[in-house]
Amino acid sequence: MTLTEKLQTLLEEKFQEDAFNHLFVVEIKQLPGDVIQVFLDSDEAVTYEHCVKMSRYLEGQIEENEWLGERYTLDVSSAGVGTPLQLKRQYHKNIGRSVTVELHNDHKHVKGELPVVNDDHITVCYEEKVRLEGRKKKELRTVERNIPFDNIKKTIVTVSFK
Repeated sequence: MTLTEKLQTLLEEKFQEDAFNHLFVVEIKQLPGDVIQVFLDSDEAVTYEHCVKMSRYLEGQIEENEWLGERYTLDVSSAGVGTPLQLKRQYHKNIGRSVTVELHNDHKHVKGELPVVNDDHITVCYEEKVRLEGRKKKELRTVERNIPFDNIKKTIVTVSFK
């Protein structure tokens, strides 16, 4: 079992506790120089205290089991703004927010609000100017576009300062 798999297992066990059952792992990276980065997300919010407690828990296990030498770096943090969504669970958490979706098949981006997440696709709503039949001017219309998960290259939640 790799170190990443061991850490994933430890975290999944810790997430069974009431205080942490809303947390989940987004990604674990093992970088050169014994640097480990753990990115967490939550159905609610990831607090600084959550990250500290998870870091101490993992450090204790790493040292007790002697999985790394004495010199290593462990960073436990929340998946930050601008980090692509990786799990369907993250999409559900972000319903109602603005997103930018990059597509696999045509390398285009779809920007809009995320109102719906299903098992196999998401729906993005955005406004688009369209020419109506018999009219010269384009009108602004709300468009709903269903995007299958297998056509999503990456999705980023966009922050609006309006």
